[in-house]
Amino acid sequence: MHLLLNILFYVAAAGTVTSTIYCGMVLVAAWRFGARKRRELLVVADFLPPVSLLKPLHGTEDGLEKNLETFFEQDYPEFELLFCARHESDEGLKLARRVGARYPEVSAQYVTCGEPQPRYHNAKVYSLEKLDSVAKYELFLTSDADVRVEPNYIRRMVQNLKNPHNVLASCMYLGTTNGGLSLQLDAVGKSVEMTSGVLVADMLEGTKFALGATMMLRKQAFRDVGGFFDLAEFYADDFVLGNRLAAQGKGVLLATYIIRLMVPDQTFWISFRNQLRWMQSTRRSRPWGHLGSGLTFAMPFGLIGLAWGLSTGHLLLGVLWLLVAVTNRWLQAEAILRVVLGDPEWISGVLIYPLRDLLGSILWAASYGGEKFYYRGKIYKLKDSGRVEAPE
Repeated sequence: MHLLLNILFYVAAAGTVTSTIYCGMVLVAAWRFGARKRRELLVVADFLPPVSLLKPLHGTEDGLEKNLETFFEQDYPEFELLFCARHESDEGLKLARRVGARYPEVSAQYVTCGEPQPRYHNAKVYSLEKLDSVAKYELFLTSDADVRVEPNYIRRMVQNLKNPHNVLASCMYLGTTNGGLSLQLDAVGKSVEMTSGVLVADMLEGTKFALGATMMLRKQAFRDVGGFFDLAEFYADDFVLGNRLAAQGKGVLLATYIIRLMVPDQTFWISFRNQLRWMQSTRRSRPWGHLGSGLTFAMPFGLIGLAWGLSTGHLLLGVLWLLVAVTNRWLQAEAILRVVLGDPEWISGVLIYPLRDLLGSILWAASYGGEKFYYRGKIYKLKDSGRVEAPE
């Protein structure tokens, strides 16, 4: 029993130290990003080349109509909107046509690609290849269906490619939902947990990745990394794309523009499964970084400290230990939500983030439970480096 209590103490102490160091790094990275964001807002957005917006679709979900409208309402001199679904009967594509009919002044095309061919396990990449074939312009702006933006989206994002050396820029997102607690935990995880890791990685080693929710890139970028056929073998195609371009010495940037990522109404189990899929993908794409991220969570170690205090008669010390963990996560969440993402409702996100941190640690541990994942009605297998095997 004495040995077990010692183990609890040292595990809690070690985890508290590492998560506190990580929190400090997040605060520095947030300040650094915020300063850069303020500088860029002072620069005149005078680089205005024509842009092709590529948007793959697959079905419909709550909020999709509003999401699509924000892309038709862009304040930009010349752009085209390109939508792709597998079939004409796709409800998302039908909705895009109806929305587009309300904006006849916007150049828009609606195309289909059919079912993905063998080895194109990533259907999104298959749709992007089709969109690439019909796009008129050399600069692409890709985005997922759950992305919602402001009218200055294109104008701000395209400035990142003003320097000819830069080939790709992606941006962070503010998770947004009108749902209950489970969806709010999902949203704040997308906002704080993801953004924290991205900012720290960018601060320590530069941007060697891309975030696929939206990417501003040159058309040639897809070919420079092996083409769509190769990218389609990966679940985290965005990470592979950015990582390979950075390895070639090309300019890969983390943009300061912030988008909204809408979290659809779904059950806790489906939300958990979707988040677990991303954790599994990260484990395969960046195995050592993912392993180390287990030491960045604070709440598990705070709870272990509380358990040690209860077991040894040091109740007050145990409670203080947990309070340190909670305060740690509050500081991290405020820095990200208020300083980096500019969330007008940041207080509510800050308050629930300790609970999200605990859930994140559970998802992290569960990501080591196997290589199979569920996506859109099929079971896939994730292999080393993030490649995907054919569905069963």
